[in-house]
Amino acid sequence: MATPHIQAESHEVAEYVLMPGDPLRAEYIASTFLEGAKQFNAVRNMLGFTGTWKGVRVSAMGSGMGMPSIAIYAEELCRFYGAARIVRVGSCGALQERLKLRDLVMAVTACTDSNVNAIRFRGASFAPAADFSLGLEAYRAAEKRGVPIHAGTILSTDTFYGHDGDIDWKLWASYGVLAVEMETAALYTIAAKHRVQALTLLTVSDSLCTGEAASPEERERSYGSMMEVALDAVIA
Repeated sequence: MATPHIQAESHEVAEYVLMPGDPLRAEYIASTFLEGAKQFNAVRNMLGFTGTWKGVRVSAMGSGMGMPSIAIYAEELCRFYGAARIVRVGSCGALQERLKLRDLVMAVTACTDSNVNAIRFRGASFAPAADFSLGLEAYRAAEKRGVPIHAGTILSTDTFYGHDGDIDWKLWASYGVLAVEMETAALYTIAAKHRVQALTLLTVSDSLCTGEAASPEERERSYGSMMEVALDAVIA
């Protein structure tokens, strides 16, 4: 079996998938955490690998940046490759001062300023949400490992480099939105369509409140903790 964007046989992709945005991060997950990892995809350099974590088969594959990109790969993984659980692992900008650099954020729900779902639902508003049981496993895994974790609503935006007034992040923050990123609303929507469990875990890489930003070394260390939490959760 092969799709336009994933050139792999169905048995090469595991039911449990971690999806970082960066395909090189997928390679990092495979080489650092998975045993016996083998590459199954290189189309458009969107690398995908399958190995084992604690004896359970897990795949790691990049999603690219933005909701249209992750929607393509999530759709193909769910529809053609039998994905049962997908955990997005990425970074985010904090919208609340209590979130510190390197903290872990679990996206229970995802607001969005994108038109992707508005088009899909003919102008109505869909509420993309994580799978509760998968989120619970991740929360427990984070607590067990002593990793600070915040669970709540995030914002998935189409805009990375905004001009003045494009994104009023303080408005979102005033409604309790924890952080901002670019993919989760699409992932949760595709997963809901296919009855697949999905969850997003994010590491705080910078803060819109304080202007702080983590160094590359700090990000690397905190990403490692997030990957272990995600892997424990996805096989639970």
